[in-house]
Amino acid sequence: MADEVILLDFWPSMFGMRTRIALEEKNIKFDYREQDLFNKDSFLLEMNPVHKKIPVLIHNGKPVLESLIQIEYIDEVWPGQNPLLPSDPYQRAQAKFWGDFIDKKVYGPTRLIWGAKGEEQEKGKTLESELGDKIYFGGKTFGYVDIALIGFYSWFEAYEKFGSFSIEAECPKLIAWAKRCVKRESVAKSLPDSEKVTKFAPELKKKLGIE
Repeated sequence: MADEVILLDFWPSMFGMRTRIALEEKNIKFDYREQDLFNKDSFLLEMNPVHKKIPVLIHNGKPVLESLIQIEYIDEVWPGQNPLLPSDPYQRAQAKFWGDFIDKKVYGPTRLIWGAKGEEQEKGKTLESELGDKIYFGGKTFGYVDIALIGFYSWFEAYEKFGSFSIEAECPKLIAWAKRCVKRESVAKSLPDSEKVTKFAPELKKKLGIE
């Protein structure tokens, strides 16, 4: 019997993009179900009653919550190809540290597109320093940290427009890294067009009551 994989998601969510990329990297077929986060349906609330948010990965009827946990889950359940996390325990711990850093320190659309700068730019420089001259954060292999961060790239145009600063000028290595990542089929299929995201940003501001 084939696995049933469902993803409850919202198209501009960089967190949902992580799960989409991880599934694509493993060539896992899944049923994508777009959600209205301002009018949540009963299935989403049933699958994630604690946080009531996306993405929700449902594998054979069982929900797995939180995007970074979903990446780990996908890697463990389908280990056959394109490993997402290093096998070495120390390197694995380091990857999880940077994934946690991205979640806690790299601001999503609810902050950056309203014009936050300064400290947020410093977080970008910290990640750029960690990347160094490597092709990907894990070295030559695309993996966990790359997946954790690359979804933000689709928001960069909106960040620059509403924040009035240039990410490429501040963090050129991150931009070069992002352009390498989007050449991967899994990323190209999972990231929405930046122009579409930028057009959506004012609508999101209005819905959130931020002017």
